[in-house]
Amino acid sequence: MMLLTVSANEALTRLADFSTIIDARSESEFAEDRLPGAVNWPSLNDAQRKLVGTEYKQVSPFVAQKRGAALVARNIADHIEREVFDKPRDWKPLVYCWRGGKRSGSLAMVLGQIGFRVHLLEGGYREYRRAVLQALEELPARVNYRVVCGSTGSGKSRLLQVMRTQGAQVLDLEELANHRGSVLGLVPGCPQPSQKQFDSRIWDALRHFDPARPVFVESESKKVGDLRVPPALIERMRASACLHLELPLAARVALLIEDYDFFVTDTEAFCERLNALRALRGNEVVNAWQQTARSGLTPDVVRDLLVNHYDPIYAQSMKRNYTGSELPQLGLEWDGSAASLASAALNAIAAG
Repeated sequence: MMLLTVSANEALTRLADFSTIIDARSESEFAEDRLPGAVNWPSLNDAQRKLVGTEYKQVSPFVAQKRGAALVARNIADHIEREVFDKPRDWKPLVYCWRGGKRSGSLAMVLGQIGFRVHLLEGGYREYRRAVLQALEELPARVNYRVVCGSTGSGKSRLLQVMRTQGAQVLDLEELANHRGSVLGLVPGCPQPSQKQFDSRIWDALRHFDPARPVFVESESKKVGDLRVPPALIERMRASACLHLELPLAARVALLIEDYDFFVTDTEAFCERLNALRALRGNEVVNAWQQTARSGLTPDVVRDLLVNHYDPIYAQSMKRNYTGSELPQLGLEWDGSAASLASAALNAIAAG
């Protein structure tokens, strides 16, 4: 039987060596977070885990063990019939569960008995999570950052996207967080990942960067939506040199209307989201914004939000948090067109 074990720290440096990374946990555990590129082959699904757990507590551990063994054996057989028949002899999977116990061990043993070279992750996902958190304390210091600054609606995310297509190294935290970074930033129908998955996504991005080249990142706060940016990363970002992106106010309004078109088509959703600003702006101001939006004048609300809410907060935040903003900055201007944005991206890369 070709069954080997690998520590979490070693596995994190060797993920590309494995043909397939198999998560033997249930579907809900997998959805919360998993190793990058993992596929889900549950040894027990959510309903089955609940059944076995109930029998363990209410009947006896022995009865639960028998029930679990039957279910696991049946599920492993299904996985082999569905996923393994087409695998070549040199297929090398990495298998894990929550803590490297029976769920992954059973699957790994059967695959090893077939003749595949199987690696079992010691300590399972729990040790992977510990290793990721440790890495997130160390990796941010290994690269140099260039922080893209600019008022809300200036096109920072668009600039990063264009820079990526031009070959720059980009860490897009809003993309990883499924959030656009303001109180209006949660996209309907696109929930944020768990904190664990956000951490994994950041770690996966950081580990691929070339430390000899700069990494461009947006000037985020400590949280993107409901998700926390790793402290070591935010500390490095806030001490890094800044690039300042500027766009005329009218173009900023147009850009936000385009990016948040779902609020234009659903006025009540927009008005509901504005309620989150009552504590900061007061009922009178928010009520006026909602009335204006319901009158079909959403661009007017967006303009007022920028001038009287977001711009003052942004200026205070930059002065307080981004010490790099006090250093000489590269000014990047564009007019809202694709051509000028591409030119700004090239200038940013050249100055990196």
